[in-house]
Parts: sequence; structure tokens; C-alpha cells
Amino acid sequence: MSFNDFSEILLDLQGVKITKVIQEERKTLIYLEHRSRAGKCPHCGAICGTIHDYREQRIKDIPAFGKDVILVLRKRRLHCHHCQRHFQQKLDWLPKYHRMTNRLVAHILCLLTDVRSFTSVARELNLSITTIIRKFDLVSYPKPHMLPLTLAIDEFKGNTGGQKYNCIITDPTNHQVLDILEKRYGYYVNGYFRQYSKEERNKVKLFVSDMWSPYQECARWYFPNATRIIDKYHWTRQMTWAFENVRKAEQKKFNKQYRIYFKRSRYLLLQPFEKLSPKQQRQVLVMLDVSANLSRSHFYKERLQKIIRMSDVNVKKQEFKKWLEYTRDASIPQFRRCTDTYYHWLPEILNSMDTPVTNGFTEGCNNKIKVLKRNAYGFRNFRRFRNRVLHIFSNQRAA
Repeated sequence: MSFNDFSEILLDLQGVKITKVIQEERKTLIYLEHRSRAGKCPHCGAICGTIHDYREQRIKDIPAFGKDVILVLRKRRLHCHHCQRHFQQKLDWLPKYHRMTNRLVAHILCLLTDVRSFTSVARELNLSITTIIRKFDLVSYPKPHMLPLTLAIDEFKGNTGGQKYNCIITDPTNHQVLDILEKRYGYYVNGYFRQYSKEERNKVKLFVSDMWSPYQECARWYFPNATRIIDKYHWTRQMTWAFENVRKAEQKKFNKQYRIYFKRSRYLLLQPFEKLSPKQQRQVLVMLDVSANLSRSHFYKERLQKIIRMSDVNVKKQEFKKWLEYTRDASIPQFRRCTDTYYHWLPEILNSMDTPVTNGFTEGCNNKIKVLKRNAYGFRNFRRFRNRVLHIFSNQRAA
């Protein structure tokens, strides 16, 4: 086997042979010619071998060995004696009128599955940003045809398409991103799910969201067979916020030294008391002795955390209802507002105790989207932004 044969196997270019390779400082020029003299006429289908003329074309390929690779192809145009027309010989790896190989386009799309900006990919491949965007705009992800058994919905700060917040729909059980919506408003979300048939919507068994009322209203109207769930993180943080508001209100009554000490020790107060070291427990007890309201709030917080960690679901629900009744009668307004919120969403909160499904996967996707936005310095075109997000999570969808 000759040296050229090994080179052609390495480059994996079918239908051509290497005639010359020139190494320059920043690029490698590989000169190619067609192997076969005959070709099939695209107009009449006849096999022709009469050469009409030649012309040289430069084609961009994937960089190799730290240099740009330019394929210099001596394109051959043939003459058909049957229909008297001219045509160029076809190559599988080079589409008609293209100046880059198929694998370079595939490589661009592969790089864009990471949370990188178009500029970063263009700089790595020594292409223009408009070329990268033009190739990516060929990608389009349609709306999913079927809905999963478990549906989760959440909003994130997209600042795209003239909207501050965009909406994400996921399947938290199978870890798939289903779609990105331009708006989070009730009428828009309702209109989106209205496009699905009633039979398809009745297949959904679990609907997970935060405490945004339009989402739960949408579930009530369009997913009657689904169990509506408030994500555990979103309702438990109401208790955390209530305790933090009590701490902030109490520390304002202290002198500067005590205020700084309480502020720096807030994580000790928020953590479960039984998980602290003996030294940290003594620190917490000293702080709780200073304020009666803080001590009572800490007791409410500790009791709810223990209830959440209970393994028996029925006991957990009963204890949670007792905690609500006990805490609602307290004279601490921050916890009274917290319990009012819990009573408003009580059925959905109790449903969340029956299943391990949460919005954790959705929140993780939102974090990844924020990294993409930061790297790209934001997006203005919502269609491109939606396709980019779905393209990043497309490997999860394929899995």
C-alpha cells in the first residue's frame, strides 16, 4: 500500500485521490483529484465519461494537528452526449455549491452542544461568526408530538424575544427537556397545551411546578387526570424565608457587633441543629438565648425539618397538619404568613409528599441555560435561543 493510500484512509475522502500536500505555517493544503472519469448525469441518468473542463475549488475541512485544513479539489465537469448538458461529478462528502465538508458542519453542530458561544466556536475553527450562525440556523427542533407521564414546568430569566422570563417544559422522570416557551403567562401556556388532543393530555399523571398560580390553573383545566404537585424546594424555602426574616428583624435591635455576629452565623441557625458539632450547637444556643422570638422561630423551623425527613408518608402528613395549626396561632407574623401560604397550597404540598419527583432536574437545566447566556452575552432572537437550548439537551432527548 502506497503512502497516498494511507493518507486517503486517514482523511476518509471517498472518490478522490491525493496528488500533493503543502504544509504552510498555519494551514495544510491538500490537493485532490477525482478517481473515476465517469459520472451519472443528473438530468437524464446516463453514464458519461467525456470531460468538458476543469476548475479548482478550495474546501474547508476540520482542523488537524493544530492547523487549518484546506482541500484543493480539481473539480471535473463532464459532458453528456444524450442530453447535451454539462454537470459536475458528485462527491458524497461535499454538497452542491458548498465550500466546506459535511463533517465540518457536523463538527460545528457537535461543538454547539456545549454551553459555548458562537464566537468561541468560530474562533476555534477559524470561521466567521455569521458562518457558524448560518449553519446552526439549519437546525430546527419541532414541538414534541407526545407528552410524558410526568410533566414539569418552570420559568427562567431569559431576556429573549422581548420577554424578561421564558418558560421551560421538561420530563423530570426521564431527564428530558421537551420545549422552551417564549412567555410564562397563563394564556400563552394554556394556548400551547391546547394544541394537544384531549387524549394526549389525559395521559399525564404528574404535574410539577412552583407556586406560580397560572401553572397550577393550567394543570387544573388541561390535565384533569394529573396529580398536581408543588416542588418541595419551593414550599420548604417559604419556611426558610420566614425564619430569615425573623432573624433580620431581631438583629436590627442589637448593637453593631451583635448584628455582624448574627449575620455571619446565619448558616449555623439555618442548618438542622442535630447535624451541628457540639461547639456549633453551643454557639446556636447562645444566640437563641438573646431573643425569645428567634428561639421560638428556630423551634418551628427545626420541627418542620424533622417532619420533612420522616419516612412514613401518612405520619408526615399528619404531623405537618399539626405543625400548621400550632404555628398559625403563633404571634410571629412572618410564620403566620408562611402558614397562610401553606394552607393555600395544602393539597399540592401534601401530594408532593407521596412522590420523590421534584423540579430538581428542571432547576439544573435553568442553571445550564444561565451559563449559556453568560457565555454568549445574551440572545435577542428567541427562535435561535430556543433551538440552541434544545440542541444542548438533544443528547439527553436521544438517550
